Amino acid sequence: MVTGQASSAEVQALAQEFVQFAVDSGVLRFGQFKTKAGRMSPYFFNAGLFDDGAKLGRLAQFYAKALLASGIEFDMIFGPAYKGIPLGAAVSVELARLGKNVPFAYNRKEAKDHGEGGSLVGAPLQGRVLIVDDVMSAGTAARESIALIQGAGATAHAVAIALDRQEMATEKQADGSTRDVPHSAVQYVRNNLGMQVCTIAKLEDLLAFLGQQGSNELGQHLPRVQAYRDRYGV
Repeated sequence: MVTGQASSAEVQALAQEFVQFAVDSGVLRFGQFKTKAGRMSPYFFNAGLFDDGAKLGRLAQFYAKALLASGIEFDMIFGPAYKGIPLGAAVSVELARLGKNVPFAYNRKEAKDHGEGGSLVGAPLQGRVLIVDDVMSAGTAARESIALIQGAGATAHAVAIALDRQEMATEKQADGSTRDVPHSAVQYVRNNLGMQVCTIAKLEDLLAFLGQQGSNELGQHLPRVQAYRDRYGV
């Protein structure tokens, strides 16, 4: 097992390989998509479409490589319901295969009132906990996970996500409207919550990938994605 900080070139190569994989898998798509913030985005990343064993297994390899290259230390993995459950499980299996075997837990959306009861399943939450999820839009899901982890007496130490959109987050106002804020969800988690964040790829990696496509069909999406980055990016 190789651990420790990877070189910038290695990190960039992994990110480019991941973007290609996401495009080939139909997970990363281009067109017009409305985001949760109400923005019209020229691209959409849907991790739910890593929908067979081969795709999920390879996705877990990317997470594991990125985590080991980051040098982030953690004692266990937490997968928040729902998408984080298979992601966290798959990543824990891959890390064990690479020689880092750590406990894994996840939560239910609704607490169980029979059997063992409660909302947490798996290993007891303890030590430095790594949260594994797909993307981070507003940081809301991360805050919910953090509350669960801290409530169990453990430390919410780090978050691993597949794609950092590197765009302004939104905050809900008293009147129910939302407003853009000058930081991304990832920056909020790092700077305000004091947690480390590991990402496989960022929007800047997607732009670099599109820039290498020349005039082919994929390359034609570059101006729209760049314009979106110029307007909403951080």
